[in-house]
Amino acid sequence: DVNFIVFRENTEGAYAGVGGNFKLGTADEVALQEDVNTRKGVERICRYALEYARRKGLKRVCMSDKSNAMTFGHGLWQRVWKELREEYDIETRHLFVDTLMMEMVRDPSQFDVIVTCNLFGDIASDLGAQLSGGLGLAPSGNIHPGKVSLFEPVHGSAPNIAGKNVANPMGSVLAGAMMLEHLGLEKEAGSIRDVVRTAVHDGKTTVDLGGQMGTREVGDWLAERISKRGSAGAPG
Repeated sequence: DVNFIVFRENTEGAYAGVGGNFKLGTADEVALQEDVNTRKGVERICRYALEYARRKGLKRVCMSDKSNAMTFGHGLWQRVWKELREEYDIETRHLFVDTLMMEMVRDPSQFDVIVTCNLFGDIASDLGAQLSGGLGLAPSGNIHPGKVSLFEPVHGSAPNIAGKNVANPMGSVLAGAMMLEHLGLEKEAGSIRDVVRTAVHDGKTTVDLGGQMGTREVGDWLAERISKRGSAGAPG
């Protein structure tokens, strides 16, 4: 009964790289990191989240910011959200990000879609991953509307455990399912998710999820069952 998706603005915010240092390395050093918010960027991500909810038949979209403290940048989020939410017959709400974090821990089943800024989306997606079992299970997509998009596990490449046959491959596999869904292959994406769910239920996992299998063994197990489902014409 817990199934939500986080939409994170991914081109601006606190990660835009705007800022600098004054008197670097001295006792008087000053560090500035600017939070960049544009109407174009805010409206694009909020509308995308609302359109996704409409397309998928999801009923609830929550926008999260910190406009009570970041009154200029996140005041823009408030104004855009107020305008956009009137265009959709969807239950919309707003939570300050600290309240969002508490509510995700207290009752994650209350969320369908969460949309927020770059920094807060980074944090919320990792918390959401841990609620489901850890970063090894979390897929992500960097969506470029109308152009080429990139899909990858939330944890990235994990170079510290490369070649040791211990990394959980399920985040990568589920990122593949997310890519297929993005391309309109809903049945195939559903089949992959069903097989991953079965593997977790049956303990066919790497050690981080309590299993005894290595990366290659889990990958082979998933590939074999997905192949069988495909050859049998099983529904997604």
